[in-house]
Amino acid sequence: MTEPFWKSKTLDEMNSQEWESLCDGCAKCCLHKLEDYDTSEVHYTRVVCKYLREEDCRCTHYLDRNDLVPQCVWLNPDDVSGFEWLPASCAYRVIAEGRDLSWWHPLVSGDPETVHQAGVSIRNKVISELHVHPDSYAEHIVHWVND
Repeated sequence: MTEPFWKSKTLDEMNSQEWESLCDGCAKCCLHKLEDYDTSEVHYTRVVCKYLREEDCRCTHYLDRNDLVPQCVWLNPDDVSGFEWLPASCAYRVIAEGRDLSWWHPLVSGDPETVHQAGVSIRNKVISELHVHPDSYAEHIVHWVND
């Protein structure tokens, strides 16, 4: 039996379909983040992009996201060395660090709901940026156990 692509290929070797399938659907990358300029530490907030559909943790304008939100990060293999800001549970970071995907990852479980059932996604944990003034993002910093 052959190994799954995420065990047999590096991120650079993956085709676009394999690359996209690594996304577990947690949507933590859609959260507004604050960086401490003294320590470079990244703090996640519970404030989410207005284009995120919370029910399934997917972007409503995925293909146009960089036009609509220029600061939206478009992950690609060339940026692997900078993935440390991603949550420790993120498949892109997991693979870049040589670790294996968790049981709840849809590629492992075969079910896109397991990321939500395991409590890893942001479903039911966030507030839209439409309801939060940007100056108050610091009041919404979160630390989730499964990061």
